[in-house]
Amino acid sequence: MTAKDYIGKAVDLIRIEASAVAALEERIDDNFEKAVELIYKTKGKIIVTGVGKSGHIGSKIAATLSSAGTPSFFIHAYEAGHGDLGGISKNDTVILISNSGETDEVIHLVPFLKKDAVPIIGLLGSTNSTLAKKCNIVLSTQVAREADPLNMVPTASTVVTLAMGDALAIALMTKKKIDQNGFAAFHPGGSLGRRLLTTVEDLMHKSDQVPLVSAGDDVKQSLYIMTKKGFGIVGVLDKGKNLIGVITDGDLRRMLEKRSNFLNKVAKDIMSKNPKWIESNCLAIDALHLMEEHAITNLFVYTKEKVGRPIGIIHIHDILRYGILS
Repeated sequence: MTAKDYIGKAVDLIRIEASAVAALEERIDDNFEKAVELIYKTKGKIIVTGVGKSGHIGSKIAATLSSAGTPSFFIHAYEAGHGDLGGISKNDTVILISNSGETDEVIHLVPFLKKDAVPIIGLLGSTNSTLAKKCNIVLSTQVAREADPLNMVPTASTVVTLAMGDALAIALMTKKKIDQNGFAAFHPGGSLGRRLLTTVEDLMHKSDQVPLVSAGDDVKQSLYIMTKKGFGIVGVLDKGKNLIGVITDGDLRRMLEKRSNFLNKVAKDIMSKNPKWIESNCLAIDALHLMEEHAITNLFVYTKEKVGRPIGIIHIHDILRYGILS
């Protein structure tokens, strides 16, 4: 077999799976709406179950539902029949996954669920199957064929089932009106959590760490403060302690290049006006975007409107070191 042969098969697989997922659009219908409403009104948790490849997909669907604000967990259908049924209560809703709709381990769970009147949603590849007749709501995940050459390996069917599960999760997320803050509450760890939860106040430098000089201070004092604080910038305050400008190390280099007698000048003579700033309660990622937009490396920080002395300063390295973009 040449490279052309197996690359061609890989391309065929992608096309078959893409076509199978596209066909799901027609199945976002009344049954889908009923499933969303049922899950939304569930007082307990959503239990997802299946075996084999369906089990792996079910585990991912449960994780996605939980991360999008619908408390869910996965129970392997075989383990459910050996004690894990105790994790399912009358207030829960169960999502059964089976491509054939004839999976014995899943079918054996139904009588126990029916006894406690637990609602059942089926993500099934056959709507005329044994399981389809026992579910309260059936969402079809049927495919014309699997994407492998033998039409046997769970490929297109697992992708379609996963897409249907994702559609449920996002529909529920929308119905529950979960915004960025709500989503962040479910993802406190890792770079995602840091990006969604970390504010400027969490990372900024405060108090005597903030590099500030008065408008009438000479350039030597400005250079001294800039060097001592280590930010490559000093803020310039007027007599009312309001920030009216900044001096950067770039400003000083440009003065040197002009060979002007700038050491005899005062801060207000060489400062740049209209300094950029940000509120302390803004997300650190927004501060990073603001710095990138204006090609700067520091922002002075205020609690609200830019009035009086800044309460802090944040440097681009503070944000990058914290792993906001990792």
